[in-house]
Amino acid sequence: MRSAAAADALLEVHGLEAWYGESHVLHGVDFAVAAGEVATLLGRNGAGKTTTLKSIMGILPERRGTITFAGRAIIDLPAYRIARLGIAYCPEDRGVFASLTVEENLMLPPVIAPGGMPVDQIYDLFPNLLEHRMSQGTKLSGGEQQMLAIARILRTGARLLLLDEPTEGLAPVIVQQIGAAIVRLKQAGFTILLVEQNFRFAATVADRHYVVEHGRIVDMIPNERLEAETNKLHEYLGV
Repeated sequence: MRSAAAADALLEVHGLEAWYGESHVLHGVDFAVAAGEVATLLGRNGAGKTTTLKSIMGILPERRGTITFAGRAIIDLPAYRIARLGIAYCPEDRGVFASLTVEENLMLPPVIAPGGMPVDQIYDLFPNLLEHRMSQGTKLSGGEQQMLAIARILRTGARLLLLDEPTEGLAPVIVQQIGAAIVRLKQAGFTILLVEQNFRFAATVADRHYVVEHGRIVDMIPNERLEAETNKLHEYLGV
């Protein structure tokens, strides 16, 4: 399914297939994300959303199809080269290093391009991290660890952020803070591809929503049509 975003896409994915060993997970994924927009991948557990992010990032070696970032084909590149082109991945498990402080975690990723967010702006975006900057990362609450996981990729200079379930298991007040941060990141010029199951949260931050079922994109819903398409979305998501 080709999207209207394809004409000015920063990221374009076409015919993407991927495997975990002998398990064929993605079956021809097609979508695009325009520069400066927030797009979501919505779907039930096991639909292939996280696999799509990992395939874009080059973490899954068994994949084929076409992935184009800023006009460059990246399907055959290893993950470290994809990262250096300006794509950053924030995994669902957050990957916070237990032995490092918040500030050491924050400073760990290398800067790969100009235009990254300065540390003072990151602390302005996530004030909780400034308050706990000398604490070990794993002493943070779950919500603060998620903030740190997102914050850590902002100074690198990456233009495209892949965020995997950033609100999973978080209290509503923290979800609101994460949502406000994503809106500010979009205003700052970041492009974001967001994996979500909570479409009510997704509606507060995203421009368009791609629905994933059985390893394929089966629908694209612009955010302005989301309310009108709620019943269809309930059927897709089983809620």
